[in-house]
Amino acid sequence: MSWNKRCGQPAIRRAVTIVGLLGASACTPDRTGDARVIVPRGASLRVAAESLAKARVIGSSTAFRLYAMLKRRDRGIMAGTYVFKPGAGWDRVLDDLEGGKTSDHGITIPEGWSLLQIVPQLARVLRVPPDSVEAAVRDTALLHELNVPTATLEGYLFPDTYVFPEGTTSRAAVRVMVSRFLQVWQPEWDVQLQKLAMTRNDVMALAAIVEKEARKPEERPVIAAVYMNRVRKGMLLQADPTVQFAMGRHVTRLFYRDLEVESPYNTYKHAGLPPGPIASPGKPSIVAALFPADVPYTFFVAHPDGHHEFTNSFAAHGTAVRGARREWDSVAAVAGQTKMR
Repeated sequence: MSWNKRCGQPAIRRAVTIVGLLGASACTPDRTGDARVIVPRGASLRVAAESLAKARVIGSSTAFRLYAMLKRRDRGIMAGTYVFKPGAGWDRVLDDLEGGKTSDHGITIPEGWSLLQIVPQLARVLRVPPDSVEAAVRDTALLHELNVPTATLEGYLFPDTYVFPEGTTSRAAVRVMVSRFLQVWQPEWDVQLQKLAMTRNDVMALAAIVEKEARKPEERPVIAAVYMNRVRKGMLLQADPTVQFAMGRHVTRLFYRDLEVESPYNTYKHAGLPPGPIASPGKPSIVAALFPADVPYTFFVAHPDGHHEFTNSFAAHGTAVRGARREWDSVAAVAGQTKMR
C-alpha cells in the first residue's frame, strides 16, 4: 500500500542533512538478549539493514545505510547467521558483516521469510538438495498429517532458531518447524476465530501481510485493522507484499505493470484475503491479526523512519502520500549526494 514501493522518480529540491538524520537514529535500541540476524546470499546492504532493524540491533535501517555509505563500508557484506550482543555499535556490526563473523549453531528463520528464502537455507543446514526440502513442504500426505489446508507449508514453518541433529531428513525438519507453530497457537485463539468468523488459515494469511508491512511493533494491530476494514467494506486489500509474493521473486520496488500479475495472491486484482500466508509470521503478528485494533482506518502510507500514517478517506490518504513522498525524496537525495562524495 506504500507509494514508495510502486512509483515516483525523485525530484528533489530540499534534503535533510546527514548529521540530523544520523543523530536522531544512531542510538542502539534497548535489548536484553542476543539478537540473531540472517543475511541471505547476495543480499544488499538495504536488506541486511532492514533485518538488523527488525531484530533491534540498530534503530534505523535508513540511517545505518547512510552511515555505511559515508564510511565507504556499504559493499562486501557476507552472507550468514550473525549473533549480536546488546549494545553493539554500528562499527562493530559493520565489522562482523564485512568479516563474515557468523554463528553456525543451527538455523534461524526470521519473521517474514517465505519458502523462497527458507528452502535453500534449510537445505544448506541439512546438507540435502533444495529439491528435497521443496518436496517436503509440498508433500500432500505431510500437509494432511499436519492439518495445513493449503498446497504448501508456506507460512506454517514457524520463525525461530532450530538445531537439527546430523542426518535429519527434510520431512523431519519441516515437521519440527510446523510443530513449533502448533505449540505457539493458543487454544483460546480458536474461540477468537469463531468471534471473527475466520479460519486459522485466514488469520495466518492476514498475519503474514502484517508481518511484511509492519516496522513498528505497536502498529501491527492497526495495520491488521486496516485490512480487515477493507475486507468488510468490500474494498480490495491492495497489499504490496502479496504482489511481490505473486511475482515469485524479491523486488525492492513495485511498478504499476507489476500490479497486473495474474495470481490469486494478487490483492490488487482479487478481493478478500489471499488463499494462504505469503510468509511465516511471528507470534506478535498472529496476535495482531486475531485481535486487530478498534480503529476506522482504511489506508496507510509508510514514512522513512518506519512509521505509517493512517487515514480513513481517499482524500486524506492522498495528502498523507504527498507528505511521505517529500520525506522519501529528501532521504533519497541525501543517499545520492553521499554516494557521489
